[in-house]
Amino acid sequence: MTDESTGSAEPVTADGEVVARSPRRRLRLLLVVAAVVLVLDVVSKVLAVHLLTPGQPVSIIGDTVTWTLVRNSGAAFSMATGYTWVLTLVASGVVVGIIWMGRRLVSPWWALGLGMILGGALGNLVDRFFRSPGPLRGHVVDFLSIGWWPVFNVADPAVVGGAIFLVGLSLFGFDFDAAGRRTADDAAGRRTADDAAGRRTADDAAGRRTADGEPTERTASDEANPT
Repeated sequence: MTDESTGSAEPVTADGEVVARSPRRRLRLLLVVAAVVLVLDVVSKVLAVHLLTPGQPVSIIGDTVTWTLVRNSGAAFSMATGYTWVLTLVASGVVVGIIWMGRRLVSPWWALGLGMILGGALGNLVDRFFRSPGPLRGHVVDFLSIGWWPVFNVADPAVVGGAIFLVGLSLFGFDFDAAGRRTADDAAGRRTADDAAGRRTADDAAGRRTADGEPTERTASDEANPT
């Protein structure tokens, strides 16, 4: 009897656990996180432009924390000014790379970190493309100043924080294509399984060669000793 459910079966792990379309769910999580960061960034920039005056800081905590409207032609935290169009192209490449990588995501933690980076990159790209002095050369709106730190916006700490988060995940063994933490034992187990699969394949091939050779040997024997 034919099993009609075979074609629609969900992928399973080595332990028999069902993995129900994890990459698709992780991609949705990534996009949701990115959308939240993007909305917060765009809305906060619009409010900053309408409510703040350049060169007139508004105190939040004395002179240490202030609202300070700045137009930034550089990267995050006002770095690399003068390379606006290069930064725009780099950010566009990052966005494409994250979306491509998101199609293979299994880890929800990686989806969170990549979503933060994607949302921040998109937030600053909106300024690069739609603010003066023109497309690819637009200046990013920064508005929050804390002590000696350069003025920044919502997108900047999202990008930097997401990158630091991903580095931490890698250091602690959380890979983007694994649901949980991978340990040395897991790696050894995967190598053992791969070696066993290789041995089985070699044994199967040898068995097929033996099976293919047996009829020939019997035929030659039969011809040498006819009955």
